[in-house]
Amino acid sequence: MKLTAKQERFVSEYLIDLNATQAAIRAGYSERTAEQQGYQLLQKTSVAEAISKAQNKTATKLEITKERIIEELAKIAFADMRKAVKWGPTQNTKEMIDGTVVVSSGVTLIDSNEIDDDTAAAVSEVANTREGVKIKLHDKKSALVDLAKMLGFMVEKHEHTGKDGKPIEVKTLADFYTNPQSGTS
Repeated sequence: MKLTAKQERFVSEYLIDLNATQAAIRAGYSERTAEQQGYQLLQKTSVAEAISKAQNKTATKLEITKERIIEELAKIAFADMRKAVKWGPTQNTKEMIDGTVVVSSGVTLIDSNEIDDDTAAAVSEVANTREGVKIKLHDKKSALVDLAKMLGFMVEKHEHTGKDGKPIEVKTLADFYTNPQSGTS
């Protein structure tokens, strides 16, 4: 089924941030009903197929595969800070403007040309601060959790309870026929 112009706009807007309510507003739906409209649009098979098709097209164009995502997460998850920074009993010498040489010990960054690609991919920030150079890696724990989920090592389990945290009461058709009064609340 062909999408309307407004539905096509919704698909385009939804792909920006995957927020159905905001996409509906940007596509021209009423702010008052945008949440409901966004939800309903996502339930339409034609809209869902258009979103999926656009996402697949982008992934193909950018050569993004599940394997590539896993590889990049693995670089972060298994990065070793010692491949980018040296610390401990090292000595650095620096010549000052006045010609004096200052010797200091502590932290030394490894030249970016010497860092392997996997370690470089794990670096999220390098900055000069008053205290010196700061290097930060991407969140290792988050990458490990994402990897574990993608590889099926962590299955999210959602448990539901009934009123007041008690088990959910389940009635069958047989219960109704044996005790017709139990079917009403």
